[in-house]
Amino acid sequence: MSIATTVFVKTLQAHQALYQRSGGRLGHKLLGIPTLLLTTTGRKTGKKRVSALTYATVPTGYAVVASNGGARTNPGWLHNVTANPGVTVQIGRETFPATAHVLYPGDEGYGDAWAAANAVNKNRYHAYQKMTPRPIPVVVLSRV
Repeated sequence: MSIATTVFVKTLQAHQALYQRSGGRLGHKLLGIPTLLLTTTGRKTGKKRVSALTYATVPTGYAVVASNGGARTNPGWLHNVTANPGVTVQIGRETFPATAHVLYPGDEGYGDAWAAANAVNKNRYHAYQKMTPRPIPVVVLSRV
């Protein structure tokens, strides 16, 4: 792992820790980009896992992108929501149960959710898609 990548990963970990420890009073935005905390259940371990993710508001909930920074593999949280779509979402200080709906290119609603999330994240997802041959899914988190 390069030094730049290591610094980036450590920064994201510190951001997530701040968000969690402050109860959402701090950390909702990272560099001006809205971020939520997604709590999933590990598909193998059954343990609760928390991920800080950029999101966009869409008509059916909140769209997050399983980009994994353009890596060739999907992020672990995607495998968890595929196995158990019942999740918990925290946006700022508000926490609520939600259901995760995984969308792939060609699925109804994918294009609009992708466009919304990509715009919020300053076109980074488009760049990530160019880095990997896998189709990057979008997950819509709908309140229960």
